[in-house]
Amino acid sequence: MFTPAHLRRTLRLAVKSLWLHRLRSFLTMLGIVFGVCSVIAMLAIGEGASFETQEQIKNLGSQNIIVRSVKPPEEQKVSDKSSQGFVLQYGLTYPDLRRLQSSIPGVTVVVPGRILREYVWNISRRVDCEIMGTVPWYPQMRNHPVARGRFFTEKDMEAAANVCVLGAAMAEILFPLGSPLGRDVRVGGSYYRVVGVMEPPAGVAPAAEASSSSKPAAHRMYIPLETARRRFGEILARERSGSIEAERVQLHEVTVKVASREAVMAVADAVKEALERHHKKKDYEIVVPLELLRRAERTRQIFNVVLGSIAAISLLVGGIGIMNIMLATVTERTREIGIRRAMGARRRDIVLQFVVESTLLAGLGGLLGVLLGIGIPWLVTWFANLKTIVTVWSPLLAFTISALVGVVFGLYPARRAAQMDPVEALRHE
Repeated sequence: MFTPAHLRRTLRLAVKSLWLHRLRSFLTMLGIVFGVCSVIAMLAIGEGASFETQEQIKNLGSQNIIVRSVKPPEEQKVSDKSSQGFVLQYGLTYPDLRRLQSSIPGVTVVVPGRILREYVWNISRRVDCEIMGTVPWYPQMRNHPVARGRFFTEKDMEAAANVCVLGAAMAEILFPLGSPLGRDVRVGGSYYRVVGVMEPPAGVAPAAEASSSSKPAAHRMYIPLETARRRFGEILARERSGSIEAERVQLHEVTVKVASREAVMAVADAVKEALERHHKKKDYEIVVPLELLRRAERTRQIFNVVLGSIAAISLLVGGIGIMNIMLATVTERTREIGIRRAMGARRRDIVLQFVVESTLLAGLGGLLGVLLGIGIPWLVTWFANLKTIVTVWSPLLAFTISALVGVVFGLYPARRAAQMDPVEALRHE
């Protein structure tokens, strides 16, 4: 048995031996330092990216099914008596909305939406944004609350009132010096009274929201659906290359809320079947956030395994470096080992001596790696504006692995030192 006094003496000898070769010990530790650091930093960056993706999906609602109008691949233009040309007709319709509400069990709430692209003005300030005509319960369905003021009401909806709610980023651009509440913005020849400002999307600051290029539009304004129908109609015309291109889309988006998460996939299949029955062409797409969330979680697991494997290779290289140095140390200290054996040291004392030295190298390297690994994600967040999350288990896991690496890779050199013949060791020059 090793007594506490024996262990303390062994530890002092190990520290003294490593201190005598400070530079070599430090260079040996670097492999462990960078291995541990890479484990923590890579997992933190991967965890942060996964968190942002999952938050965006959760904002769509895990019990929601989103159906969007999509222009069909083969544009089938039909004649329209109200225009002097041709109108491309596609997408979701109000009869589709009524069918989804009445014929599919498990559907509790339906949120229709109509999206138009227009310029919004406040005197000389202009923002290119999406104008979304929707219903008063949109914020609750899409987990997107109002930050200031209010959302429009059912009374505003019935009266087709000219009221609007601005996105956080466009509110700052149009009204940089004061509150937009109670002020008017202009769209074309119509004016809309601002009654509220939405919160930025989860984890996105207003400035970042404004600069996002991954969305169809960086800004969005919300108005009552009935107002959108009366002010803009169902036919959208654009002039291209000297000709007018017109489209008729009644609804651009319909969000369906299901009573329970367990029924989401079944209701999604029912929605798909209902739309296939009444649409001859594929002019819609169905997005199920719950399915996307499950895929994101699976992707995160795979990503963490890949990153962890890459970082583990760094730890393996660091362990090989420790073994290499410890083998060289055994050769250098052959005479010392012989003297200790001649003075009564047992083989297990020699094993303990070299295992403690290798564990100290790995442990100190692991500690430095943990500190560096926690600092790097912070720097990435500060300079690259990327979210990183350092979980509690990643530094613990990395440090534990580094200590094990010291024990495992120091065991063979220690056993080799202990198995030396004391007589031959004393003769070594």
